[in-house]
Amino acid sequence: MFTLAEENYLKNIYHLQTENSEGVSTNLIAESLQTKPSSVTDMVKKLAAKKVLLHKPYKGVSLTEKGRKVASNIIRKHRLWEVFLVEKLNFHWDEVHEIAEQLEHIQSDELIKRMDAFLDFPDFDPHGDPIPDENGNIKVTEKKLLSELKKNQRGVIVGVKESGSDFLQFLDKRKINIGTKIKVLGKEFFDGSMIIQVRNEQFFISKKIAKNLFIQISEHV
Repeated sequence: MFTLAEENYLKNIYHLQTENSEGVSTNLIAESLQTKPSSVTDMVKKLAAKKVLLHKPYKGVSLTEKGRKVASNIIRKHRLWEVFLVEKLNFHWDEVHEIAEQLEHIQSDELIKRMDAFLDFPDFDPHGDPIPDENGNIKVTEKKLLSELKKNQRGVIVGVKESGSDFLQFLDKRKINIGTKIKVLGKEFFDGSMIIQVRNEQFFISKKIAKNLFIQISEHV
C-alpha cells in the first residue's frame, strides 16, 4: 500500500520520465510538485526502500518495473474517472481534472474494472490522453504539436498538452475540441503565431496555444 503523497510522487515521476528517459533530478521533481528539494530527497529514500524507485547519484531517479506499474494504474484510474464524469455525469472537460485527482486514490481494483467495462473500455480520456490498460500498456497515436505544422497542412485535434481550465475554456470560446479539424493558413516566422481555419472561420493563435494542441496530420481533412 502507498500513501496519497507517495502515489502523487510516483505519478509525477512517471510523467517526468517520459521526457527525461535517462533519469529525473530531484530538483525537477521539486519544481513540478512545488515543494522543497529536501522533501523530495526524503520521499525518494522512502520509495526506493519500497523498491518502486531507483536512485543513482548525479543521474536522478527512475521508476522500477513495479513503480511503473503502480504509477500507470493511478493514471489509468484518473483518466477513467474523467471519462465517467464527462460521459455519465455531464461534467465539462475543464471541470474534471481536480475531481479525478481525488478519485484516482480509490484502492478498489474491482471498481475500476467494472467502470472500464461500463464505459465500454475507452482508449482515451476527454483530453485525448491515452488510458493505460490493466498491464500498463498504452495505445500509441501518431501525432504532432500544432506548432510543428507548416502552411497548408491539415489535421485533426487528438489531444491537449495543457489541461488547465483556463486553456480549455479558451478553446471552448473558439469551438475547438477533440476531433476538431484544422488547417494552417499561415505562420509568422517572428513569433511562431499562426492563422488557422476551423470550419469556416479563420483566426490567429499564439505559439503558446499551438504548442499545447496535439494534431494527427491528414491531407484528407
